[in-house]
Order: sequence, then C-alpha cells, then structure tokens
Amino acid sequence: MSTSPPPLPERAVDTSAESPWPVRLLSMKMADYIDKMSVLWVEGQVVQLTQRPGAKTAYLTLRDPDIDMSLSVAISVNALSAMPRPLTQGERVVLQAKPQFWPQRGSLMLDARQIRPVGVGELLARIEYLKATLRSEGLFDADRKRALPFLPHTIGLISGRGSAAEKDVVENARRRWPGARFEIRAVAVQGTTAVADVCRALADLDGLTHVEVIVIARGGGSVEDLLPFSNEALLRAVAAARTPIVSAIGHDVDTPLLDHVADRRASTPTDAAALIVPDAALERAGVTGSRQRLRRHLTTLVATERRRLDDLTRRPVLADRTAYVRTQRDQLESLRARSRAGATRTIERGRENTERLRTTARLLSPQATLNRGYAIVTKPDGSAVTTRKGIAVGDLLRVRVAQGDFAVRAADS
Repeated sequence: MSTSPPPLPERAVDTSAESPWPVRLLSMKMADYIDKMSVLWVEGQVVQLTQRPGAKTAYLTLRDPDIDMSLSVAISVNALSAMPRPLTQGERVVLQAKPQFWPQRGSLMLDARQIRPVGVGELLARIEYLKATLRSEGLFDADRKRALPFLPHTIGLISGRGSAAEKDVVENARRRWPGARFEIRAVAVQGTTAVADVCRALADLDGLTHVEVIVIARGGGSVEDLLPFSNEALLRAVAAARTPIVSAIGHDVDTPLLDHVADRRASTPTDAAALIVPDAALERAGVTGSRQRLRRHLTTLVATERRRLDDLTRRPVLADRTAYVRTQRDQLESLRARSRAGATRTIERGRENTERLRTTARLLSPQATLNRGYAIVTKPDGSAVTTRKGIAVGDLLRVRVAQGDFAVRAADS
C-alpha cells in the first residue's frame, strides 16, 4: 500500500534538512511576496540602455552610485519619450516602478511606469546636504588634516587612463624634483564605475608603506562629471586613509567635497606638483644662500675676534710679559709685609695682656696676702677658722704665715 509524502512546510522557518522546500516552491513564494510590494520610487544611475527599433519596451540597468549594485529595469518607450530630453547612459534618474520576480529565471527586475532625470539643482542641493552632514561629523576640521612630507619616498597618483591630469602631475613634479618616484593607478574618473575604481585604487596605494602621499587628480568637467568626487563612500574612504591625501580635481573654480575632506587641496593638477615635492632649484639656491651667509658671518666673526686679540696684545700688560708677574710679586710682598706687621702687633698685644694678667694674679694671690703679714688659721681637720665660735680653750690650731707655719693652742681671751 503506497503512502503519500509528508506535507511541505508552510513557512520558511519551518523548513529543515529533512523537510526542505523545492526550488519551484521557493520561487513561487518569492514571487508572491514581491508581488505584494507596492509601487515605489527609486533613484539610481543609468549604466546601460537598450532600445530596439519598433519595440514598445526598452530595457536599462539602474546602478546604485555609491556601491556596485544594480537592477534590470523594463520601461515602455512611451515613458522614455515623455522625458524632457533623451536619456543617456551615466545619467542620474528617479523612476516609479513595481518590483517583479520571474520564477522561471529566478531574476528580479523593475517594471517602470515613470522616469525623471535628476536635475543639476537637485544634485547640488544633495551635495550641500552631504557637505553639512560631513562637516557636523568633523571630517572637514583643520585639526584632523595631516601635514604632507617634505620629500616623499614615493607618490601615489590616482588619475584617468592616459589623462592630461596624470601628465601634468608627473611632468611638473619631476621638473621640480627630477628624482620623484610614482605609483600610478589609472582608473575611471567619470561614469558609473568611477567611485568603485577610485576607492579600490586608494585602498591599494594606502596599503603600500613606501607611498607617503596620494594625489587624486582629474581635469575639469561639468557638475555631473565631477559627481564621483562628492560621493559619500569615496569621501569616507579618503577620511579613513592612513596616508595624507591631496585633492587635485578640475580647475580652481571646481570645489567637489573631496577638496574639504582631503588633507590638502590643489587648485589644479599642476598645482598639486608644487604641493607634493619641493623645487630642487629653489632648495639649491636656498642652500647656496645659507652657505654664503654663514661664510660672511664667520668671516666677520673671525675678523672681529682678531681685532680684539690685537687690542689685547697691544696692552702694556701683554706688551711686557713680565709686567704682570712683577705687579703680582709687589702685591704679594706688600701683603706679606702687612701680614708680618699684623702678626707682630698681635703677639705684642698678647704679651702685654699676659703680663698684666700675671701681675693681677700675683697681687690677688693668697701668698701676696700672707706676705703683707696676714696668716691663715686652720683646725686639725684642715678647715679654715673664720670665727671665734666653735673654738674651745686648749684647742690645737695651725697657723700658716708667709714663711712657713706653726701650731698654737687656743687660750681664753
């Protein structure tokens, strides 16, 4: 007895390795989901336009100007004819379309109903809005700008293939400094791939350690031609680069937003050469001038010191080599004589003071008192008798006079 296969899951979240969806079911569900989307407006850049004679439908490829992503678009010839001017490749447009998914081919495309070109005024307004946004984030601040090296080892150059801008930068740089070395990346600087090409070239050069400055150069052009250099993706790539960036886009009057984000702005590609390398002739002239000034300064200094030396040697003390020694000897003899006289006076004063002290000590000594007839009476224990009290009749006392001593006994007075 045959068994029926298990039912397929209704939702994508219910699928599993044991219960998957067939490709046809997935395609049908995607078609159903996309078919439920409403008509919408979308903006992009036309990179390819196919219109066969007599056909009622034209086909174009609409690309995102910031990243490499595109969608196919089908549009009626009548909608194209309603445009104010013929549609050209590379033009920015907005179109009203309904997304459609073709299950048989597994492809997504847009069924366009209306198409309108994005005018220059609107593009400029969007650039101004982006400019205000980046300024508020600090990408234009002067304190984040890096100084360019005085003489870079290697110069990175991003420019159009075989362009006049490349020639201007390289030739003028080597005219200023013949040994200038370049790493050149030739890319599209206009059109649908310009932003992606420049970003890839920038990442490549920024990763080379010997590249010390990068120049992004392009000749002049219309506002639409210079739009890639006001693209947000490119500007943020420049702001994140490790290597200092020089913007050399268009002429002096052209000011794409790259000029504000880059570390230095050159008014023209020719001016960029003057920013990235010094002028060898001017540097040589500067070195020569400095050498001449140094030589004149040293010559003047030596002449001045020679005159001072001549003035010194003409002084009497140097004219007679022994004059200084004699002067110092005389001063030494004078100091010695004064020292000897001072020492003699000090010794005499000391001697006189000693004699005076000796005489005073002699006059004030106990012996001098005894010599004048006085005596010292002491008890047997050696203590001096200074009062009658405490002396009994018959006590033995000792009397010392100037010439010797003798004993006495106390008697009643």
